[in-house]
Amino acid sequence: MPMAALAGNWPNPPHADEYAVSFDSGRAVRLLIVPALFDEANKLRHFTVEVMRALDRAGIDAMLPDLPGTNESCEELAGQSLPSWHAAMEAAARHFRATHLLTMRGGAICAPTGLPCLRYAPVSGVKLLRTLLRAQVVSDREAGRDTSREQLLENGREDGLALAGYSLSPEMVRQLEDAELAAQDLPDIAQSELGGPGLWLRAEPDHDAAQTVALARIVAERLA
Repeated sequence: MPMAALAGNWPNPPHADEYAVSFDSGRAVRLLIVPALFDEANKLRHFTVEVMRALDRAGIDAMLPDLPGTNESCEELAGQSLPSWHAAMEAAARHFRATHLLTMRGGAICAPTGLPCLRYAPVSGVKLLRTLLRAQVVSDREAGRDTSREQLLENGREDGLALAGYSLSPEMVRQLEDAELAAQDLPDIAQSELGGPGLWLRAEPDHDAAQTVALARIVAERLA
């Protein structure tokens, strides 16, 4: 029987507990969802939770943990790195006894290892970084400041950087530059399979019920 979403905390030692939304009825298939990163996380949050709701109706448990430094986290984003996010998702996978993974966009670059993984429209770290740099250049131009992606990136490698409202450490900037998508056995889920453009491309957070149904169906079929 479908259940209501549960909100609660999960342990991420030695750091503070983190927040998660879950549809957990103790079923055999337990899907840990690694969220999208930065601005895309905000734009895809509603969509992700609705996909979880649809998966719950299909008999699949789904858990969506916060990455440290994001959403309801008490940690500072500037103190995070890709290794710290990877370690946190490893801890979440153990806590929730995940049997499978679903990564959303850039979540693919900090996913746990050792579990079957489906990747929705995965994107590399360097592409995410370019998007953030582009948005910052546009924002600076509108504020009357003349900056370039190259200048921002050079500064970010040494001193860290605030990009589009996100404070990134020098380590995070350098790691994003080097973060490529790893090869894997399961085929990725392309945006074209859902019909319509990705919701992360919209100016504001939005939802698309048809895409929700499509992604949940694809995930359920591939996990069957």
